[in-house]
Amino acid sequence: MSAKQATRERLARINPFRVMTVMQRAKELEATGRTIVHMEVGEPDFTTAQPIIDAGKAALDAGLTQYTPAPGIPALRDALVEHYWQRHGVKVTRERILITPGASGGLTLLANLLVSPGDGILISDPAYPCVRNFIQLVNAEPQLIAVGLAENFQPTLPLLQQHRRENTAGIWLASPSNPTGTILEQSQLAEACGWAQSEGLHVLVDEIYHGLQYVDRIPSVLELNDGAFVVNSFSKYFGMTGWRLGWIVVPDAYVDQANILAQNLYISASALAQHAALAAFTEESMAIFEQRRQAFRERRDYLSTALSEMGFVLSSNIQGAFYIYADISRFSDDCERFCRDMLELHGVALTPGTDFGDFQSRRYVRFAFTTAMENLQLGVQRLRAAML
Repeated sequence: MSAKQATRERLARINPFRVMTVMQRAKELEATGRTIVHMEVGEPDFTTAQPIIDAGKAALDAGLTQYTPAPGIPALRDALVEHYWQRHGVKVTRERILITPGASGGLTLLANLLVSPGDGILISDPAYPCVRNFIQLVNAEPQLIAVGLAENFQPTLPLLQQHRRENTAGIWLASPSNPTGTILEQSQLAEACGWAQSEGLHVLVDEIYHGLQYVDRIPSVLELNDGAFVVNSFSKYFGMTGWRLGWIVVPDAYVDQANILAQNLYISASALAQHAALAAFTEESMAIFEQRRQAFRERRDYLSTALSEMGFVLSSNIQGAFYIYADISRFSDDCERFCRDMLELHGVALTPGTDFGDFQSRRYVRFAFTTAMENLQLGVQRLRAAML
C-alpha cells in the first residue's frame, strides 16, 4: 500500500460529527420561519457570566492581545492550582497545568504525547465521538468497550480486563460522560487506576463536565492517581464555549514534552480568553455557576421523568453533564431516521446514537437539556404528539 493510499484510508476512518449536521439543518429550518426546539448540541444556553465578559473587555482595553507563554498565563494556571486544592484537596504544581485552545486542543496534544502508531487505547462505547478520531489520526486503534444500561454506561474492571490487548497502551475514561451523563464512582475510578498501573498503562480522564454534577461531589482522578492525565474545559460549567479555552494536567515527567508540543501545535491559547477566564474563579462568578447548575438539575428532573413516562428507556442514575441517552427501541430501530423525522416533521432537534459508537447505537438518541424549561416543555409536547 502506498503512503498516499494509507493516508486516504486513515482519513476515511474519521467519522463526521453528526450533531453538527443536525444543528446545521435545524438552522436551515429556522431560517424558513419554523420554531425548532434544540436538544442536539452540548452547549449551555446561558451566555457567558458577566464578570468574565467584563474581564475580557478590560483585557482588550489594556491591550492584552499578544501571544502568551505556550502553557498559558501564570495567573490562570495559579488559579487552577488553587481550584484543585479547594475542590479536590489535591496539590498540583503550576508547571503541570497547560492552558489549551479548548478541550479539543488538549486532547490533540495528549494524543500526540501519549499514543504511538499501532497502539491500542481502551475507550467506552458509547463515548464522545472525537475521542475515537483523535486516536485514529495518530494511526492508533480505539479499542471500544461496549457498555449499556446494566453498567450505567461506564466500563467496569472486568470489562477493562476483558478488552485489554497486547498493543493496549492506555485507558481513556470520562466522568461525567458525554453522551450519557453518568459518572465513575470513586471505587470504580480507583479500581481502574490500580489495574492500569499494574498493567503499565497510562490513564487519561475527561473531566470536562466537572462542576455540572447532581451529587455532592465527583472525585478527580488526581485524588487517586497523581500520575494520571486530565483534560478539562472552561466551556461547560464555566459557560465559555465560544472562547475556546481548556486545560490539561500532566505528570511531572511529561511537562517538558507537553510544552514543546503546545509550542508547535497552537503556539498559545487565546490571550483574551485567558485573561477573561481569571474572573471565573471569583465569588460572584461561582454564585452564577451554581445557580445555573441548579437550573440544569431541574431540567434533568423534568425531562427524564417526561421521557420515561412516554416509554423511552434511560438511566435512573444521571449524575452529571446535561445529557440523557435514551433507548428509542419502543418507537424505532433506526435512530438516524427517528432524529430526521423528529426534526423535519415535528421541529425537535436530537442527536442520533450513531454519533457516539457502535454498541446498540441505532437504539439510542441523545437529548441535551441545554435549552430553557419552556422550550423543553414545548419539545416534550411535540414528542408526545409524535408518539401517538
